[in-house]
Amino acid sequence: MDARRMDMLLTRRVLIASGAAALLARPVMADEPRWYQNRAYAADGADVVAYFGLEPGANGVAGSDKFVTEWNGAKWRFSSAENQAAFEANPQKYAPAFGGYCAWAVSQGYTAHGDKDAWTVHQGRLYPNYNKSVRQRWLGDVPGNVSKGEANWPTVLGG
Repeated sequence: MDARRMDMLLTRRVLIASGAAALLARPVMADEPRWYQNRAYAADGADVVAYFGLEPGANGVAGSDKFVTEWNGAKWRFSSAENQAAFEANPQKYAPAFGGYCAWAVSQGYTAHGDKDAWTVHQGRLYPNYNKSVRQRWLGDVPGNVSKGEANWPTVLGG
């Protein structure tokens, strides 16, 4: 066999092996977890159902270790059995947008933790922010920021 034919066969084998490796490769895991968790609880341990009954700007309600459920890879705390049951019946309704990370940060293309006392409910979705000052920036254009955040989510997690 001449050298030219040997090179062609070797190149062909390398290409086939590379293609197979690409098909079998696993996706890279995200650098950040899907849900922002502090002290092992999603939403910093706040009762995410309670936000839907609060006046805008009020502080969030802490959940209790008495009322805990697991959903979508995270533990969630609630202030009452009623709120826990409401969440369990419809978690998509109550789970914060963008995994509970700061909605303003996600709209800008990065992640930051959400503060349970800096939040907005907009069109039936909960949007935490880093702090109340950042929340004011968020409120400057909520629909635009939601749109930008949706375009960036979940790629901002790094995966």
